[in-house]
Amino acid sequence: AAVADRLAREAVDALVASDLGRAQATAAPIAAGLGLAIEPDRRLRERCYGVAEGLTWAEIEARHAEAYRRLVARDQDYRVAEGESGIEFRDRVFAAFERLAALHGDARVAVVTHGGVLGIVYRRAHGIALEMPRTFAVPNAALSRLRIEGRKWTVEDWADVAHLPAAALDDE
Repeated sequence: AAVADRLAREAVDALVASDLGRAQATAAPIAAGLGLAIEPDRRLRERCYGVAEGLTWAEIEARHAEAYRRLVARDQDYRVAEGESGIEFRDRVFAAFERLAALHGDARVAVVTHGGVLGIVYRRAHGIALEMPRTFAVPNAALSRLRIEGRKWTVEDWADVAHLPAAALDDE
């Protein structure tokens, strides 16, 4: 609701969201507040970890030792059984955002997605390798602004939480 209130003061031409439940639930009040339909896009989903989905790190280590070792080592070529590799995830996210830019041209598109997807976006814009640990914040319900012009991605603003009440900022 806070995101919807904030975006109501800005020109937004389209709303695209991951088709997964949490993103759709986040997008719903934004859509209502802006009078826009949600365009679901499965390419905006979080990375698929296959047989490791929903498990804690301790459970992955106990049940899938090799997967645990390769994931902890940040091996971007490694694909967990029934999942996708870091490279495949990166390429999917790149393709999704490049398609959005091509389809919508100069329009302003609000995108509701997941932390891992946003991490890929930030890395692309800043030239940060996938193998590097994340050193930037990706808070829930934050606003970040990305400009895509051809092959150039520019982060204009990142992790703006000025619209959120203080209680919402407590991750504990």
